[in-house]
Amino acid sequence: MAEAIYVGALLVATPKLEDPNFRRCVVLILEHDLEGGTLGVVLNRPSDIAVTQVLPTWDALVTGPSVLFQGGPVQTDSALALAAVPSGQEPLGWRRLHTGTAAVSRLGTVDLDAPPEILAGEIAQMRIFAGYAGWTAGQLEAEIAEGAWYLVDAEPGDTFHDDPGSLWRAVLRRQRGELAYVATCPDDPSMN
Repeated sequence: MAEAIYVGALLVATPKLEDPNFRRCVVLILEHDLEGGTLGVVLNRPSDIAVTQVLPTWDALVTGPSVLFQGGPVQTDSALALAAVPSGQEPLGWRRLHTGTAAVSRLGTVDLDAPPEILAGEIAQMRIFAGYAGWTAGQLEAEIAEGAWYLVDAEPGDTFHDDPGSLWRAVLRRQRGELAYVATCPDDPSMN
């Protein structure tokens, strides 16, 4: 039986996924439609580009590190921002993710064309992603069936993890059963 893909789930790259765009990455699913495909952002790939270089007016609202994250290989010249609100309010310039999962219920996208001042004080955390990850209808389901991805539940701290480089291992380590052992897999399996 195939696992159900849903908004707010995490895709965790399995060690056999060799695509350099996704090797050891963790993707948060932002949109999923059986006919339209799936869209997400890679949570654990901070770039070397400071937010001040590209979107200086948003820098004060960004949760550290204050850099653009590599959201995925699609439309890398565009930016997408995610922000968490501290309450159930829906501030102007912010749109809630369509999900029923409690872990990401306060997460939404930010309109980067809006003035940052309208969101100052309204959001708790924010990150900006250059590009996104996208799959056509059925493509992601096929990749999961081939063993390229683990589909797991997100936890509230995943999107704004303090140490993005350790997120892949942290997400795997908290899973039950044999999946937790995958976190100990060396970067180069031949070194095992």
